[in-house]
Amino acid sequence: MARFTLPRDLYFGKGALEELKNLKGHKKAIIVSGGSSMEKFGFLQKTEQYLKEAGLEVEIFSGVEPDPSVETVIKGAEKMKEFQPDVIVSIGGGSPIDAAKAMWVFYEHPEKTFDDIKNPFTMPKLRNKAIFVAIPSTSGTATEVTAFSVITDYSQKIKYPLADFEITPDIAILDSDIPQTMPPKLVAHTGMDALTHAIEAYVASNRSSFSDALAKESISMIYDNLIDSYNGCEEARGEMHIAQCLAGMSFSNALLGISHSLAHKIGAQYGIPHGCCNAILLPHVIKFNSKTALNRYADIARMLGLQGGTEKQLVESLIESIDYFNVILDIPSTLGEAGVDEEKFNSTIDYIAENALLDPCTGSNPRETSVEDLKKVLESAFYGSPLNI
Repeated sequence: MARFTLPRDLYFGKGALEELKNLKGHKKAIIVSGGSSMEKFGFLQKTEQYLKEAGLEVEIFSGVEPDPSVETVIKGAEKMKEFQPDVIVSIGGGSPIDAAKAMWVFYEHPEKTFDDIKNPFTMPKLRNKAIFVAIPSTSGTATEVTAFSVITDYSQKIKYPLADFEITPDIAILDSDIPQTMPPKLVAHTGMDALTHAIEAYVASNRSSFSDALAKESISMIYDNLIDSYNGCEEARGEMHIAQCLAGMSFSNALLGISHSLAHKIGAQYGIPHGCCNAILLPHVIKFNSKTALNRYADIARMLGLQGGTEKQLVESLIESIDYFNVILDIPSTLGEAGVDEEKFNSTIDYIAENALLDPCTGSNPRETSVEDLKKVLESAFYGSPLNI
């Protein structure tokens, strides 16, 4: 038996944020936000206003940092315990939404510790005190529809992807006005993150007919819209906001692979944005996984109309198309070009590979892997050298 889980309600399109006015039957809402950009462009204020129009008392917890820490999560949970909301609303990029998901757990279950929930599918039952509403401002993480939350332990320099269907939001609001505020670099990184989500979901060991359909539609939309979105096209940005959500629906159920396992550890160790890590890693991971998933990657290439008379040629065309995206989007082609010092790389490669092997995403990778395999993928991604494994 398999399972497929999504939010109960998803509102999308221009002005979708106004749906908050209809959130009746609740008393208190806490808004969790990164703060700066959502406040600068007025979306944080609109969120507060619409909730108040629905008759709710509102409290704001802002200032969630990029790559939210365990400490921020605990601080936010304490705020929730004081305020006792029955609605948690998070608006912003992946970081504040991920942080709010983890805060939700500790708000409802103050007896739990981070160690109690960091392993996959170990969450206690939620919705005893509050429902969760997610409003993404970026077009990549899709955390508004997923069972995942990535929290960083800075003392260990490790990102933990928390995973459990309990933290799938109840309501997702995709207002296409919000991603119009993204700067081009953020469009590039989040767009490539979304593409990695969709491609990894399509080849993941837990894939299904449901996840496949969503992944393929997402990939097609991303190929049609990412570059135009990067260049500021309003319509393309709206389409990318939908495409990344479709990818999220797919990977939340099919799961992911070693692009994400490695990106979680690289990002924490070197401070490279998550989407940038995935963009650099994806061609090398496709090459590695093609030994067991050649036909699945070839399916993607055929759907996109890429050139190739054989499955191997089609996969090479897919890799070349991703390299092309990285060039157009001004993303470094290697970890070395991204600023990682060679001496530091050599001193941390074992630590990264060992922890990536333990990452929850590794278990659903289509090809079995080892620490030595991951080190070879990392070396290929650092130097841009051929991968022969």
